[in-house]
Amino acid sequence: ARGSTISGTASPVAAWRAGETLPDHVLRTLDALPVETHPMTQLSIGILAMQTDSIFAHRYREGMPKSAHWDAMYDDVVLLLGRMPVLAAYIYRRTYKGGRHIAPAADKRLDWSANLAHMLGIEGEEFRELLRLYLSIHADHEGGNVSAHATHLVGSALSDPYYAVSAGLN
Repeated sequence: ARGSTISGTASPVAAWRAGETLPDHVLRTLDALPVETHPMTQLSIGILAMQTDSIFAHRYREGMPKSAHWDAMYDDVVLLLGRMPVLAAYIYRRTYKGGRHIAPAADKRLDWSANLAHMLGIEGEEFRELLRLYLSIHADHEGGNVSAHATHLVGSALSDPYYAVSAGLN
């Protein structure tokens, strides 16, 4: 039932903030890499390491009917989006700040960008606004570039969002 899934959550921000913990195996995987590993390589590896939590893949293996694909895919995307700022900040702090990590903000009213700014270690509303603008512009691919095409192509082959997003990054 829809109400028992992440997609039943009223607010996307609340859903993202509820899922903002990285699994321990993801942290161990990233920490096993040389610190000088390019941040985009670390991001791709981190996303692929989270694939073990794919709701879509788990339900697909159980024989999920086609009519339920959308809900499982949506739940995966919500979970992945909630974890992305934590993953990005973890990689940034690991690579450029000596591994001194900052936990997600206790204030659950902070939006996605404000929480990312906090975890990066940069406070202040001006930077939060800049980050909101940057992420909005950067995310607006409108399906026309190579990374968006790769994401759509892999996603259309019944791959879960972890594989699709990683394909778009690579």
